[in-house]
Amino acid sequence: MEVLRLPALSDNYIFLLYDASSGTAAVVDPAEAEPVLAELRRLGARLVAIFNTHHHGDHVGGNRPLLAAFPEATVYGGAEDRGRIPGQSVFLVEGDRVTFGQREATVLFVPGHTRAHIAYYFPPAAADQPGHLFCGDTLFSGGCGRLFEGTPAQMVDSLSKLRSLPDQTQVWCAHEYTLKNLQFALTVEGGNADLQRRWAEVQAARQRQEATIPAWLGVEKRTNPFLRWDLPALQTAMAAQDGVQTFSRLRGRKDVF
Repeated sequence: MEVLRLPALSDNYIFLLYDASSGTAAVVDPAEAEPVLAELRRLGARLVAIFNTHHHGDHVGGNRPLLAAFPEATVYGGAEDRGRIPGQSVFLVEGDRVTFGQREATVLFVPGHTRAHIAYYFPPAAADQPGHLFCGDTLFSGGCGRLFEGTPAQMVDSLSKLRSLPDQTQVWCAHEYTLKNLQFALTVEGGNADLQRRWAEVQAARQRQEATIPAWLGVEKRTNPFLRWDLPALQTAMAAQDGVQTFSRLRGRKDVF
């Protein structure tokens, strides 16, 4: 399975999964249809699935045009998003499995950004290959999504699920927010040497107009404050009593950063 990153809108990424052996493709969170249709034409591939993580327009905006072009494609989304995702016909819950080509993904229920958000985790196909996490707007490179429909406790639980995945997991999040996220991270954990190195690397990459997605989950665990709420030093910095309070205060600061 090849993962192709397609820029869309102002800062979105759409992910096209391509199985060369069958000439089929699936798409994750199509913000708009045209980049997907153009890539399918280039590959000569047939779209068989749309994997949505949540209902926001910049993740489902391409659903209906893609279904018009490929009416037999199946639209997947969270069970609690029923009625909010265009064309959805499969309603997923925690622990469900979805398949594409020869690969199978586990569905993770990760509310917080929205009440119905899900993620898709494809484990490694071989010992020397990475896993792939398609997490929508729950986990960002260097950050996490805003809490529009969920609570801090829900988001901590959701991020805990993602944090428990192997370090050698590629994080395919849906926005190019890394530079701003790390700029914020330095304000709360400026002495983190791993974070300082990552900040310099990301600055250089963005100056070259290179994408920072996918990110490695192992790097996120060392540098993303929204995966580090249980660190005593970070709790002290937030004047917090526990992990949820630490996360809540971090998110509040980021919301006005």
